[in-house]
Amino acid sequence: MLIYSMSVSVDGFITDRKGAFGWTVPDEEQFRFHVAQIRELGGYLCGRRLYETMLPWDTDPSMRDNELHASFADVWCTLPKVVFSRTLDSVLGNARLAEASVAEEAAAARDATDKNVAIGGAGLAAAAIELGLVDELRMFRNPIVVGGGTPFLPPVTENVPLDLVETRTFGSRVIYERYRCARVESYGQHLRSSPRRTRR
Repeated sequence: MLIYSMSVSVDGFITDRKGAFGWTVPDEEQFRFHVAQIRELGGYLCGRRLYETMLPWDTDPSMRDNELHASFADVWCTLPKVVFSRTLDSVLGNARLAEASVAEEAAAARDATDKNVAIGGAGLAAAAIELGLVDELRMFRNPIVVGGGTPFLPPVTENVPLDLVETRTFGSRVIYERYRCARVESYGQHLRSSPRRTRR
């Protein structure tokens, strides 16, 4: 599956009005959950901003300041990543720049592993959602209303039916919500064949 997972506010934003996301910092319980989820992945498609935000885990030894952080760094560094960027000439760590379209890179990432593949970065994920490529949405809903910022989901022109397959409440009161896209097969075919959505 292709999975889109982010921390969000109650009103559905991944950053606030000032572009900040400090309110999404996980506690130890949630961090361990993140480590376990990353271990289940066989690849990661990410936009430039997310790549740069996460790059210290690949390059900065100070990020390994305790056993839990070192464990996350280990799994993140070994995870193959494809970075979508119009401005970067090169990338570091176990990553490469995307050479094809979102749909083609997603297909290649899936073919390269028998595990799930994640996609991150609001703009990149929006393109994948418009193409009908995303199979699961995973939200870590933080108990805060920010009133604006970067939305977790793009506007859509058609309803996207979902099945709620898992929830969990952490001690920090963050609620994990896992939704599987319940679209019929023709829904994904329709999105992929729509001229409006294949302009990329």
